[in-house]
Amino acid sequence: MLTRGQARAALITAADLGEAWEPTRGAATWRDEVLKTTAGRTDRPDCRRLLDVLYTEDLFGGSATTAPRATVALDDPDGGAQLHYRITSYRAADIDGTLAWLATLPDACGHFEARVEAGVAREVRVAALTLPGAGDARGGLRVTVSDARAEETLTVDLVAVRVGDDALSLTNGTLDAPADDATRTAVEVGTERLTEARRQGRAQV
Repeated sequence: MLTRGQARAALITAADLGEAWEPTRGAATWRDEVLKTTAGRTDRPDCRRLLDVLYTEDLFGGSATTAPRATVALDDPDGGAQLHYRITSYRAADIDGTLAWLATLPDACGHFEARVEAGVAREVRVAALTLPGAGDARGGLRVTVSDARAEETLTVDLVAVRVGDDALSLTNGTLDAPADDATRTAVEVGTERLTEARRQGRAQV
């Protein structure tokens, strides 16, 4: 298991993503306006779990065992995007189980409604996200949440990559056009950094 210092060393930075990005100024307004109010609002168990994960970001569970070893949040103020990034140490088989669950969601939850309040529904679409061939195993989704009443659509990339018994996970969300390059760069750079942190950790033992 990585120490917290090693996990922090494996985090990505704003400089990795490009000039537009900077350390976060606080939670994006759409997190509570869309994700919090939508969380759990469906009677389909897998889809309900997905909505909860998008808001809580507890992809691997909410226990002390699966608590992230290190986290960072980055903003793109121009595009209104926010990227949350985590390093978690967990059992490889359990990480793979979560990745396998993610892979089922484009079929299980490809298109459904989340009831926010009486007479109001949000349309949710879930699609597989093509990722670089990074790490030992990986999985990703692009989730869009549309509110016809407000005429806005939130797009969130949800990604996890396993390297040994450690994992990086991220959400990259925006009400604007999603920054594909930010998600891809975070995966590529983050996997390299996590791999190096693990190598140095083994060398110190």
